[in-house]
Amino acid sequence: MTLLVLLFATHIASGVDLIPGKFVPGVQPDGNTVVFSAPKGLIVLDTGRHVEHTQAIIDFAKSQKKPIVAIINSHWHLDHIGGNLMLRREYPDVTVYASGALADARKGFLANYRKQIENNKAYADEVALIDAGDKLMPDMVIDMPGMLVISGRVLTTGLVKDAVTAGDIWVWEPKTKVLATGDLVTLPVPLFDTANPTNWKAALDDLDQLDFTTLIPGHGAPMNRAQFETYRKAFGNFISCTKPKADCIEGWMTDAKTLIADEDPKFVRALLDYYVDTVRNRTLQSH
Repeated sequence: MTLLVLLFATHIASGVDLIPGKFVPGVQPDGNTVVFSAPKGLIVLDTGRHVEHTQAIIDFAKSQKKPIVAIINSHWHLDHIGGNLMLRREYPDVTVYASGALADARKGFLANYRKQIENNKAYADEVALIDAGDKLMPDMVIDMPGMLVISGRVLTTGLVKDAVTAGDIWVWEPKTKVLATGDLVTLPVPLFDTANPTNWKAALDDLDQLDFTTLIPGHGAPMNRAQFETYRKAFGNFISCTKPKADCIEGWMTDAKTLIADEDPKFVRALLDYYVDTVRNRTLQSH
């Protein structure tokens, strides 16, 4: 078990490890998990959705012989908070930090989503997660940027409102120069389901001002600064594209070519085809 966990986790920097989420056709995704090792325990950024992903987090913690003392949820999407349930059962004293946006999402987006899937047996696990909403909620609400001192490790947190969701948290550590963005950065494409594209672009411009050398996105492989710049420019071009849909799709495929070289192009194009109209409608609404 330990060997499998070590193969599954990627060491990023001193006391920072990545447990990558899966994002493949036909299966609901898991977001990336970033684990920060503190003197008295582990701090977990995002917990995945599926049992297999969250079990890998638990197995990693056991391999490190440290308890999980804190969870930070970058945002409320189920592929980033679903594992809170398992981790709370395994570590009853864990403290969950997040923005307050989940409360409204439970009454709005998630309630509507539940109605759409409640009679589909293939989504039974999704319904169960939504119905367990109280256990997904934070113990400590992050309502402004600042610093968190958890179990002896100091992390800088940012709060972006109305970008990917109503409240998106990023975590930056100046010492290691690691920045974990949640879904403010995602590959193989940006995920616009609950997003305000204009505010999201502004958030990317703000992230560019931070002194980081490694950026860990909410989905996809870690990036260096040059790769993030490629992403930022591709994002800007995509949300401002007024050409026919096919041209906007090919624009992303070209602009982000070096970032998505290992992805299934058919899958990427299908995602982009879905999001072009979403982006256009949301951009109009924000003006």
